[in-house]
Amino acid sequence: MPSHCLDTNVLLYAFSTAPRDAAKANIARDWISREDWGVPVQVLQEFYVNAVRAPGALSHDDALAMIEEIASSRPVAATDLPLMRHALQLKDRYGIAYWDAAVIAGARRLGATVLITEDLSDGQNYGGVRVVNPFA
Repeated sequence: MPSHCLDTNVLLYAFSTAPRDAAKANIARDWISREDWGVPVQVLQEFYVNAVRAPGALSHDDALAMIEEIASSRPVAATDLPLMRHALQLKDRYGIAYWDAAVIAGARRLGATVLITEDLSDGQNYGGVRVVNPFA
């Protein structure tokens, strides 16, 4: 069971070659080299959609290969109706976007107690999942 869940932005920075992302890319690569993390399917979906967008987009095949590598080497939480219901409860309770709530619900399903992301408030606890912004 992973103790950490990585959000989409961490994966995107880890595979970025943009000079403006260099510092964040190094931090993100340190995170993905660890063994104690997993992701919800939601994160893999968001990664694909954003990774193949211009500028500096990955090809479909490269993005797919990265997703397959992650999915074969890390725990992945499936998205289903119970997870969606949990995400909707989190959205309502904390007043956050549904997509962020879905990632938190996925982290909970994985058993992760820490979500690594820059998208939510650093240090905030969302029902047992604490946010850590590694880029702060």
